[in-house]
Amino acid sequence: MPLAMNRNVFITCAVTGSGSTQDRSPKVPRSPKQIADSAIEAAKAGAAVVHCHVRDPESGTPSRRLDLYREVTDRIRSADVDVVLNLTAGMGGDMVFGGTENPLPLATGTDMAGAAERIAHVAECLPEICTLDCGTMNFAEADYVMTNTPGMLRAMGQMMTDLGVRPEIEAFDTGHLWFAKQLVAEGILTSPALVQLCMGVPWGAPDDLNTFMAMVNNVPADWNWSAFSLGRNQMPYVAAAVLAGGNVRVGLEDNLFLSKGVFATNAQLVEKAAGIIEGMGASLMTPAEVRKKLALTKRAPRS
Repeated sequence: MPLAMNRNVFITCAVTGSGSTQDRSPKVPRSPKQIADSAIEAAKAGAAVVHCHVRDPESGTPSRRLDLYREVTDRIRSADVDVVLNLTAGMGGDMVFGGTENPLPLATGTDMAGAAERIAHVAECLPEICTLDCGTMNFAEADYVMTNTPGMLRAMGQMMTDLGVRPEIEAFDTGHLWFAKQLVAEGILTSPALVQLCMGVPWGAPDDLNTFMAMVNNVPADWNWSAFSLGRNQMPYVAAAVLAGGNVRVGLEDNLFLSKGVFATNAQLVEKAAGIIEGMGASLMTPAEVRKKLALTKRAPRS
């Protein structure tokens, strides 16, 4: 197929994530202030969108606390830089089984919540975008299953649409795109939809180029999409996504290093990605341009 390079690219910075990276790098932000400050610096470096999870400020472990999301949101919205706010809605579906001979009862680490509870922080904070992990899969980081049933996704997707928050479909494999198209066909999500292609996440779609292009070719032509890969392949995927016609995601959720043995900040990863994009002859989109393109609703800071 011919190249269809994207000439106007937006960068999403995934600021901290929900993985167990808090003790692997001193640069991973933990507290709401650290997360917001890191997001703001990423925006100043060229990110048009910041994708945020929250963590317990003391332990650094992932959290779903509303007060932490509220503080992060307020700090970012009150900053002296504009940026599109994207909050995760991926937590609350973690199922950890017991041993292989005794899978039940479920083990420590299980975090299962209903649809309304899983997006309570979205309803509270009303970001412009929130994520919708569009399928169930095994994860290699721990022996658990990320659980997103069709019924749960229909319920969460409808709630997001009713709130006026744009769902970003997180697609970890081709079947997730198949179901996303079904949600649009049913009128639960609006078209053109927004997709994040999540490559190289064990055990989802591997990040070889043949699989990547299979994912790209399963995204409807009028939808908007971005892509990322993990670790050392984060920056090569900046170029691959732009060449294939998409947008890019970088950040400490997916990669901790600027180069071998050198811990990165989010701003440094954004700066490096921006250099690649501009070196390819493309331009960076501003937050205002992204809002117009994706038909997003910006909310003012709380008074």
